[in-house]
Amino acid sequence: MNLNGRSVLITGGTGSFGKAFVSTVLSRFPEIRRLVVFSRDELKQYEMALAFPETKYPSMRYFIGDVRDASRLRRALEGVEIVVHAAALKQVPTAEHNPFECIKTNIMGAQNLIEGCFDTGVSRLVALSTDKAAAPINLYGATKLCSDKLFVAANNVRGARDLRFSVVRYGNVMGSRGSVIPFFMDMRKTGVLPITDPNMTRFNISLQDGVDMVLWALEHALGGEILVPKIPSYRILDLAQAIGPDCEHRITGVRPGEKIHEEMITTSDSSNTVDLGPYYAILPVAGSFTAEEYCTKMNGARVAQGFCYSSGTNEDILSVDDLRSMIQQKFGGLSEAPRPSDGNQVS
Repeated sequence: MNLNGRSVLITGGTGSFGKAFVSTVLSRFPEIRRLVVFSRDELKQYEMALAFPETKYPSMRYFIGDVRDASRLRRALEGVEIVVHAAALKQVPTAEHNPFECIKTNIMGAQNLIEGCFDTGVSRLVALSTDKAAAPINLYGATKLCSDKLFVAANNVRGARDLRFSVVRYGNVMGSRGSVIPFFMDMRKTGVLPITDPNMTRFNISLQDGVDMVLWALEHALGGEILVPKIPSYRILDLAQAIGPDCEHRITGVRPGEKIHEEMITTSDSSNTVDLGPYYAILPVAGSFTAEEYCTKMNGARVAQGFCYSSGTNEDILSVDDLRSMIQQKFGGLSEAPRPSDGNQVS
């Protein structure tokens, strides 16, 4: 979708994804009319404004607010045509200890945004989800599954509005705040990398690939689908080997609410899932189109009954060398990993 001349708002815009999204949009669409960063933290907005100064980027706007505040969100949406929803409380342990705070942001905030879009001139919304929303076992995943359902169902009550709600669901973003790679990069200085479970696997996607997927969804999504990218997985022990080859691997046990392998499409979703080439689309059970109509319009094909998409069975697995090359390119300094005096590894 050509965003030149358009007005775009991103919730949670000062986060890792938000910064990458803003940078990409400003680079690709220099004539964008307005790009609004909606978030709670004034310091982060100030720092972002230094990185994207108004003198160079006159389309940039910053709006302090919380998705929990329906009236403030409604005000921010005035004149906005396109919304990217990235605001969320996403730390699994935090959600377990503060469940209703997570519910207020991830679920009630989603509904506030939906109603705000109904009341204004928004025509497209893409919401960011997570692999933890597929067969969730923790509160964070459950709130994001509920949020996904709200956005999907909103298409059924949009009436005559030219308005589409879609969701993108992807795995761990490489190098995002609170993720395992920067944690391991920091912990390797101690000579010990804590491993929750040696069998653990995770999906992996770069920030740029996540941004590109959202832009693809804004242009192509019909409304109501949950889009899932085809991305590689890695084994946690391979990641540890790539980052700290001479570090001790200390098994700590799986944390509450944590899976050994992540899923993005469950077997229960297979009957409603379409292969689009670079992406899968989980179609709504009660949508405005059938799977056959969707396949025809999007040039897709239905997946086999019983199909699932899990990091543990994914055929695209990153090797130690692949991981080391990717991390070196993003972070640098891998050659400086310390060597513990005993040289032992425990796995």
